[in-house]
Amino acid sequence: MGFWLRRLGRLVVVLICVSFFSYLLLDLLPGDPVTTIAAFAPASVRDKLKHDAHLDEPVYEQYWHWLSNFSHGNLGNYYRSSGVDKVAPDVSSSLPVSLQLMLYSLILTVLIAIPLGVFSAFWEGTWFDRLVNATAFGAIAFPDFALGLVLAYVVGVKLRWLPPGQYAHPSQGLVKHFRSMALPAISLATGQIAGYMRLLRTDMIATLQEDFITMAKAKGMPSRHILWRHALRPSSLTVLTVAGLNVGALIGGAVVIEVVFQLPGMGLLLASNIRAQQFIAVQSIVAILAIGYVVVNTLIDLLYMKLDPRVRSMAALR
Repeated sequence: MGFWLRRLGRLVVVLICVSFFSYLLLDLLPGDPVTTIAAFAPASVRDKLKHDAHLDEPVYEQYWHWLSNFSHGNLGNYYRSSGVDKVAPDVSSSLPVSLQLMLYSLILTVLIAIPLGVFSAFWEGTWFDRLVNATAFGAIAFPDFALGLVLAYVVGVKLRWLPPGQYAHPSQGLVKHFRSMALPAISLATGQIAGYMRLLRTDMIATLQEDFITMAKAKGMPSRHILWRHALRPSSLTVLTVAGLNVGALIGGAVVIEVVFQLPGMGLLLASNIRAQQFIAVQSIVAILAIGYVVVNTLIDLLYMKLDPRVRSMAALR
């Protein structure tokens, strides 16, 4: 119980720090934030911005007001020449799209990287291993957005196999939805697949030389059973750790891919708000992405304990 309370306390402290640094984005703006955000807005809109952001108060009081609103779902407003609009509805409609993209990318990564890593280690040094490694090197070296542009042009425009940038909501039909998400998910997953495959391959090669694997072979266990039941689990811990650390790269990649394919997710929303200098909205979006990163990493830590008995034992002793 004490361990879990400490973990929870640590998570709360990290979330407060993350939200504070996200809030400071507004404070770091050069010059007057009101002039930067609402340069061409009428005086009434500029006065509302000054009042909503509590700009005449100390930074810690500004942060407290912002955190209180943020925790209650008030993500601020857009301050435009046409008037004031809420940010929350746009985030509510964009967040599911980004989560879908990252989920599909993650599923593709797991389905492809794990078998490739396992078989590449099992057939180490063969033509299959060399081919998979060479392809992985190329995939890692090729940026996500460049692959996205190539796929959008070749597969979407030239061959017309898949739509290059027309998002379809699941309510419009699952087939249409998956077709619209296929190219973005492949673009985002390719680099992840290559990286995870190489990590898993390296760990599997080391695990397959352990004594307990030799013992399993001596008992006459089939290779498939040894690979998937005995070797994969201890070999997956490094991949899991890197997966947690790589969530930030996944979020960053999703932001760029959404812009390339014009997917109406958090990335496109963030980019459009940066261009429009709506930094109140940028502040909230960055905070949501950062909090998501922290929460996912905490869940990975918990999963790590589930997979590794040594970590469980150490946690029980604390």
